[in-house]
Amino acid sequence: MGANEHRQAREFEQVRQRSLHLAEPLSSEDCCAQSMPEASPIKWHLAHTTWFFETFILERREPGYQAYHPAFKVLFNSYYNGVGARHPRAQRGLLTRPAFDEVLAWRRDIDARMVRLLQNAPDDRELAMLVELGLQHEQQHQELMLTDLKHLLAQNPLSPAYLDSALPESCPVGPLSWLDFEGGLAEIGHRGAGFSFDNELPRHRQYVAPFQLASRLATNGDYLEFVEAGGYRDPALWLSEGWDRVCSGEIEQPLYWRKEEGGWMEFTLHGLQPLDLARPVTHVSLYEADAYARWRGARLPTEAEWEFAARDIAISCGDLHPRAAGSDGLAQMFGECWQWTSSSYAPYPGYAPAAGALGEYNGKFMVNQYVLRGSSCATPHGHARASYRNFFPAGSRWQFTGIRLAR
Repeated sequence: MGANEHRQAREFEQVRQRSLHLAEPLSSEDCCAQSMPEASPIKWHLAHTTWFFETFILERREPGYQAYHPAFKVLFNSYYNGVGARHPRAQRGLLTRPAFDEVLAWRRDIDARMVRLLQNAPDDRELAMLVELGLQHEQQHQELMLTDLKHLLAQNPLSPAYLDSALPESCPVGPLSWLDFEGGLAEIGHRGAGFSFDNELPRHRQYVAPFQLASRLATNGDYLEFVEAGGYRDPALWLSEGWDRVCSGEIEQPLYWRKEEGGWMEFTLHGLQPLDLARPVTHVSLYEADAYARWRGARLPTEAEWEFAARDIAISCGDLHPRAAGSDGLAQMFGECWQWTSSSYAPYPGYAPAAGALGEYNGKFMVNQYVLRGSSCATPHGHARASYRNFFPAGSRWQFTGIRLAR
């Protein structure tokens, strides 16, 4: 096995191990429950990422391939219609069988077979590309594991913590400042070095008018001013669909804020904590982000503006809850919260999805979604870049989504 195969085998084992590490603090009961249709049980995440390697690599490339369990191909398919039937997404929490231990045994079996395949296929560039896609896919699910788990634990009246350590109180942050960008004819999309998903391509030119970007993310303190000023009671600030959700009682404050007798609290992966006014507000929908921006006399950036501003920014990683801004200049572009943009999720000029089932990875979701940029405190190390295009429906709130203002 050559140097490249050794490197990829090590990366494969490291990424796969991190998924198990994320599940270590949890009970088997924690791993099997599903809190809403959009979220999945931890057991399902561990199974689906294993399904991906067996379905898209071993089934096609392993000599004498035999399925670990034929039923798993249906149970743990997510949305790949080209692969075949799928278990309903909203019913993943009903899969008490296979047991959690059997899913872990399946992972061990597939991992060993994948390593053997890598060892016996030197200089196979197509295999290397498929493995890299599988690892990037698993890293996406590692972030989902944390956000799905947070939503699950938040439903428990005991407010259980995933992490035992308390969040340290932040130092106060200074006032927000506005940074000027001249704009111009910008190169947008992945530059070509390293991995990218197909929705980051092709790289193309786009004119960006001069604009300003906020120096930091909106904080809990900033957003609390909006709440206490009646922002959720003023229809003039809201997009129509957002106002409908306000009127229905679906949204009345950020997802994990709680008003207690002693003041505002926030549910975190560290359990229920006093609301830290210096940390970024998070778990807000596009509707809330847009309403807040209007209230501040600003707007949300376009994804082209965001990428233009972030193209030379160093990428940082978070610590499972957004941190307060600790530097001057353009801060918190990465590692704290995904940042809503005003851009609908659509293909770049000249985009073409890949052939076959893997072509379903991104392209078929390019409707009724909005783009988020940056990365969050739950994004794995090495998984963020300036061209990365995350996307969710406008009402989604269970991800670490925050607000950066533009004008």
